[in-house]
Amino acid sequence: MHILIIHQAFAALDEPGGTRHHEMARYLVKRGHRVTIIASPVSYLTGRAKGDQIPSIKKDANDEGITVLRSYTYAAIHQSFVHRIISFLSFMLSSFIVAMSVDDVDLVWGTSPPIFQGATAWAISSLKRAPFLFEVRDLWPAFAIEVGILQNPILIRASEWLERFFYRHADLIIVNSPGFIEHVKKRGAKYIELVPNGSDAQMFHPQDKGSKFRLDHDIGLKDSFVALYAGAHGMSNDLNVLLDAAEILQHHKDIKIVFLGDGKDKPSLMSRAIEKNLTNVYFIPPIPKNLMSEALAASDVCIAILKPIPLYGTVYPNKVFDYMAAGRPVVLAIDGVIRKVIEESEGGIFVAPGNAGALANTIKQLSSDPDLCIKMGSKGRQYFEKHFDRQLLAKKLIKILEELITAE
Repeated sequence: MHILIIHQAFAALDEPGGTRHHEMARYLVKRGHRVTIIASPVSYLTGRAKGDQIPSIKKDANDEGITVLRSYTYAAIHQSFVHRIISFLSFMLSSFIVAMSVDDVDLVWGTSPPIFQGATAWAISSLKRAPFLFEVRDLWPAFAIEVGILQNPILIRASEWLERFFYRHADLIIVNSPGFIEHVKKRGAKYIELVPNGSDAQMFHPQDKGSKFRLDHDIGLKDSFVALYAGAHGMSNDLNVLLDAAEILQHHKDIKIVFLGDGKDKPSLMSRAIEKNLTNVYFIPPIPKNLMSEALAASDVCIAILKPIPLYGTVYPNKVFDYMAAGRPVVLAIDGVIRKVIEESEGGIFVAPGNAGALANTIKQLSSDPDLCIKMGSKGRQYFEKHFDRQLLAKKLIKILEELITAE
């Protein structure tokens, strides 16, 4: 079986960002399948290309059985809304041209967001007479409308029409969170499978203390208590609340707050930290996923946070499963389906989203009880291994894809 994945935000294991698709592709190859991925050369996390120039097309074949084709994308994803749309449309068109040159395709896998690349996947599946799988990783455009990014009534109606079109025309819808199922059903999806976000248990080593990472990044002495946030620094992530919590904690010299990653809001967050003279805050550039184990090992607790918007209660953030895999307790400032995971696993503490005081108090509480941190981290890891290890999820995905192909 030859699977074609069209994914602008794809990140390989040697790049920063979510690597769900690279990890899944590796398992598909082990099963004997072939995978071609059409992706952007511009990082969705950093907004920058690897090289000085953006190629019209570049072929990467670092894994046997996996081919990554980087197709031209307008590099302005972290600028204004208009620039982002142009970036999305440029990839939609360039990926279509590249996809037409890919032969012997048995399945076309589109993914959203950005939702526009779904148009390429649907068109290619029609032209190549291959099944169309549409994966919903976020509820777009609903999220964009909720946070105020998308306000034009005409664009809203057009985006919602496009969303319903893909749901109705896909041979299969895959969602990565149970919170998405009702939404896609109401908008016309008929065949839905849940393959949740997760992480690779073999990638993380809970007993590692991350001493080298602390020294390399100058984040304090080995006896400091490190609360780490890892991921995107965007408007949805509510990181100003984490900065407010850091300000409350600044007189606790043993507690360090670390921001690892990149995004549109990172420069303003750094400026605000300097203005407030927050000496307990550290900003670290994004690192490749294959180095994330070292970073999480250097933490004592890990933070997951989103704006207090009801729709965000539907998500299964990737970072939470990385934290659990690393055996670190999760301080969760997100209410919804992911809260159920943390509470059932006893792998962390929920705090009300948007509440800097509660966030600071929870970090302080955990800093004074290292045994509780170890206990929570261990329980979180055990629960993760049973439910969210990538190897288990890949087996489910492979079975779904093989049945889809056989049915055709």
